[in-house]
Amino acid sequence: MKKVYACFTTDVIHEGHLNIIKEAQKFGEVVVGVLSDSALIRFNRFPTISLDDRIGLIKNIEGISEVIIQEDVMYDEVINKIRPDYVIHGDNWLQGPTKAIRDNVEECLKKYGGKIIDIPYTYNSEVKRIDERIKEKLAMPEFRRKRLRQMFGIRSIVKAIEVHSGLTGLLAEKTVVEHDGELDQFDAMWISSLCDSTAKGKPDIELVDMTSRFRTIDDVMEVTTKPIIFDGDTGGMVEHFVYTVRSLERMGVSAIIIEDKTGLKKNSLFGNDVVQMQDSIEHFCDKISAGKKVQLTDDFMIIARIESLILEKGIEDALKRARAYIQAGADGIMIHSREKDPSEIFAFCDAFRLENKETPLVVVPTAFNSVTENELAFHGVNLVIYANQLTRSAFPAMQQTAEDILRFHRAQEVDGRLMPIKNIITLIDEL
Repeated sequence: MKKVYACFTTDVIHEGHLNIIKEAQKFGEVVVGVLSDSALIRFNRFPTISLDDRIGLIKNIEGISEVIIQEDVMYDEVINKIRPDYVIHGDNWLQGPTKAIRDNVEECLKKYGGKIIDIPYTYNSEVKRIDERIKEKLAMPEFRRKRLRQMFGIRSIVKAIEVHSGLTGLLAEKTVVEHDGELDQFDAMWISSLCDSTAKGKPDIELVDMTSRFRTIDDVMEVTTKPIIFDGDTGGMVEHFVYTVRSLERMGVSAIIIEDKTGLKKNSLFGNDVVQMQDSIEHFCDKISAGKKVQLTDDFMIIARIESLILEKGIEDALKRARAYIQAGADGIMIHSREKDPSEIFAFCDAFRLENKETPLVVVPTAFNSVTENELAFHGVNLVIYANQLTRSAFPAMQQTAEDILRFHRAQEVDGRLMPIKNIITLIDEL
């Protein structure tokens, strides 16, 4: 009997999946793969139910001979293992980033004469409603808040990019690329104080108040599902910080990162070129402890950002502070540097990992931007934040456009480098 293989990437079985199975049964014995958690996140979304429950959904469907776990988005391993005569899928993978998956399947099947069956994708109001309900569930505070912690246990390295509006949030949410036969996307979003202030035309000195910054979070949360990490600057006074923690936790934010500096906030990349005061270990530990005490769940994370390398105080000072901050309750450590050479970052991470294998490590490779995610993961980094690249890429483009319109007294000269407004509007979902 011929063997037919289909892989499902869903938390809910709807008419479209049943149509695929019904069609597959016409060609032979049906084997269904269920993407593992790590593969599902890499593919398109975070699972809302466990892998075991997803397997259970498939096993309950009549006419399936076997359910297996597919460990990777690409099909190489599973095709080599079960050697299906046919692989069946909806025809939505004929274009877009998922075409890379189809190309991979076609190449694997070609080796022994297997074939692909493309069937019309099921588009109707009921399927759309089910997909929207999954998205709405992912966006709910109780589900979104805990997702960063969950990702640390699933992803070798978590990738976050700064967002400062609903539109940039949609870019972070929906951008998926195919490169070298792999699909990839961002895992989380970073609400940067620098970029939030810049978008409002204000200096990055903690001038924008928390009410305004929370409004930015609301704008992003309303249209996205991915976990949010909040740039809390110094955290402010201890008495104020506890309210910030409680508010962020209630909103569904996953983590706040606060830096161990005091006084008027200055951007870290200025280093010792401007007056910057590092907080005492005791006071900063008190702030961390106070924040942890007011949490109502174990989901929310307080991550301590250490400025010792920025202020040229050395790795030993940074390690000393890391130990104290973790003892005070910090859920993660961010180590920062303004050097283009990542060697001191690597040295800190290696030394930290010798004595602490579990606590998440965070870096922001703005200055040392030649380092790759794989290199960072090798040295024990769990989270990499691309902290300001969307803002920095947008500004020169907008400035050039404004100058050219003034120069030519019309917009024709700039039109060739502008994205059609229709393409922008398609990012925005309609209910």
